[in-house]
Amino acid sequence: MSSKGLKTREQIDKKYKWNIEAMISDESSIDSELESIKTRAEEYAAKYAGRLTESAATLLNAYRERDSLWRELEKIYVYARMRRDEDNSESKYQAMSDKCNAVIASVSASISFFTPELLSASGETIQGYIAEEEGLKMYEFALNDTLRQKAHVLTQSEESLLAQMSEVTGATGDIFTMLNNADMKFATIKDKDGDDVQVTHGNYITFMEGHDRSVRKAAYNAMYDSYKSLINTIATTYNYNTKTDVVGARIRKYESARAAALSGDNIPAEVYDNLISTVNESLPVMHRYVDLRKKLLGVDKMYMYDMYVPLIELPETHISYEEGLDIIRQALIPLGDEYIQKMNRGISEGWIDVYENKGKTSGAYSFGSYDSYPYILLNYTDTLNDVFTIIHEMGHSMHSRYTRDNQPYIYGSHSIFTAEVASTVNESLLMQHLLSTNDDPEMKKYLLNMHLEAFRTTLFRQTMFAEFEDITHKAIENGSVLTADWMCEQYDALNSKYYGPAVEKDDVIKYEWARIPHFYTAFYVYKYATGYSAATAISEKILTEGEPAAKSYIEFLKTGESDYPIELLKIAGVDMSKPDPIKRAMKTFESLLDQFEALL
Repeated sequence: MSSKGLKTREQIDKKYKWNIEAMISDESSIDSELESIKTRAEEYAAKYAGRLTESAATLLNAYRERDSLWRELEKIYVYARMRRDEDNSESKYQAMSDKCNAVIASVSASISFFTPELLSASGETIQGYIAEEEGLKMYEFALNDTLRQKAHVLTQSEESLLAQMSEVTGATGDIFTMLNNADMKFATIKDKDGDDVQVTHGNYITFMEGHDRSVRKAAYNAMYDSYKSLINTIATTYNYNTKTDVVGARIRKYESARAAALSGDNIPAEVYDNLISTVNESLPVMHRYVDLRKKLLGVDKMYMYDMYVPLIELPETHISYEEGLDIIRQALIPLGDEYIQKMNRGISEGWIDVYENKGKTSGAYSFGSYDSYPYILLNYTDTLNDVFTIIHEMGHSMHSRYTRDNQPYIYGSHSIFTAEVASTVNESLLMQHLLSTNDDPEMKKYLLNMHLEAFRTTLFRQTMFAEFEDITHKAIENGSVLTADWMCEQYDALNSKYYGPAVEKDDVIKYEWARIPHFYTAFYVYKYATGYSAATAISEKILTEGEPAAKSYIEFLKTGESDYPIELLKIAGVDMSKPDPIKRAMKTFESLLDQFEALL
């Protein structure tokens, strides 16, 4: 699909749109269903508040009814969000999404008594109930996890107040989403053919990967000029988003916002610190790669807009969506027939929304409710990178499919910590497939460069983002205000540290922090880097050990949230509580660089 003529939603062929009608075919009853859920939540509170732990049977019924409420509400919320993402300028689905958020806040307030009241019972009482009532054994991990966080749960009235405030405290992320996807416009530039093309979120990376340096520079400046023009507004939005994280952590008696964010997955602080310190120790190898990039590009001065162009010149390749799917099927053969069959069925059922259209949310994701397909949003532009995006998101969706086929609703999701492993294992298998099936030395060099770039953008760059988040949250915790100038200064310093002296300083890259949507979900991005490290180890095991390793990995995919992420990853043969997987990944990066240099 050409980026020169951006189509409306209606102009996209139906076969390239997700089958969202399979989720909810008739919207006419949504308002009444939301009102019913809201009423049932109020009745739930009247029924169970004050007597939640009076018996094992009462506790079991309360869990089951609570799951039912959230399960129904989740389905409508996910539908509304996905409809909104089809075209952010469509007010109908903005309103539906807003109403869902309001009902979520109301339901949260109604059932906010649950956790404080559960924790008012002794651990011995709860353990006795689990032994007494067979049905509670399914909830044993959830119960023990709640007891673990007892020190951070507030009184019933305080929890109710916080639940009612949730609709407001999440506003900064919604404001940025609307600004970024609906309101912000980028300049028109000349493409490599001399045609006028408006820069969009979808085509920006295509420009950055193009071999025409003047086009790269023009797209780079067009992108960041728009963020620069709104930098104070975005800085204020992010400042209050970070303050919300910090205040929320203090209210719940965590030592820091980071500790609060890590607590949900029971991740030790050392995992975060080990990531940053280990990657920082390996920055000389990163600088060596960047310096090699400068030499191969043959430029006197290298800028950040030179960082994405492939170093090996190959004939321009257009990979259609259908061709991309065929490549993916071949790459995932090591995971076994069952995996391939489930994936093919999902494609035919309409999991994937393929092409960019006006107003569509940028980027890519896997999303869905427990009772829906695990949908995939793409903005496909016929490049090899887009094939990697499909297989990445398919890793998420297949993780969801396996989990929902094998876990009850309460464990039917998965933490981001483990989710990023599922997506990146797929990417690693695709890369190894491409390397092993191409005999052309030029193609091997191209793929090795691409693999090195995956390390740069996922492991190094996401760790840089994680370090930035750590800096900004600590600044708020120390009483500072996040101004635009200060954040630009901090980000610029980090960028220089990670990329080294081979990259010229400019007055543009310092605005990059302002376009990163993941910063509005605190301490999220580090999981890309840890996930990449774990996935590197798992994919190597699958390719060297064969079926036994693949079976262990499939068992891991089935586990959902039935245990803590670090324990679940051990099923697939990786221990992330130690820095070893990250160190191993760094050695792999260095080995790839050695191979690349040897071929050159």
